Amino acid sequence: DVQLVESGGGLVQPGGSLRLSCAASGASYSSYCVAWFRQFPGKEHEGVARINPDGGRTYYADSVNGRFSASRDDAKNTLALEMNNLNPEDTAMYYCAAKWGPCVGWSHRGFNHWGQGTQVTVS
Repeated sequence: DVQLVESGGGLVQPGGSLRLSCAASGASYSSYCVAWFRQFPGKEHEGVARINPDGGRTYYADSVNGRFSASRDDAKNTLALEMNNLNPEDTAMYYCAAKWGPCVGWSHRGFNHWGQGTQVTVS
């Protein structure tokens, strides 16, 4: 089974940058779709970026496209999210997630492996 642990959240000023990391353990996740979600208070998880397995494409939500960059290193079982030009609307709890097989759509419901979340506050 895959376990995920995020790190790197914190407080940043508008226009600033943060890098989130996610370390996977328990299984090789090269065949997993991996993704970043965020959750605003009282709302469902919102997809931010997703990366297909085996060198597949990366997709971004419109709200972050051009500002955020997601990457994965299957040799190290890590996932990263580089966030630039942050604004207060990006304030949320951020989660990495994984599911076996290709990524399909933005719904969080197909993901069965989740990290504990890391808070990002832009103020």
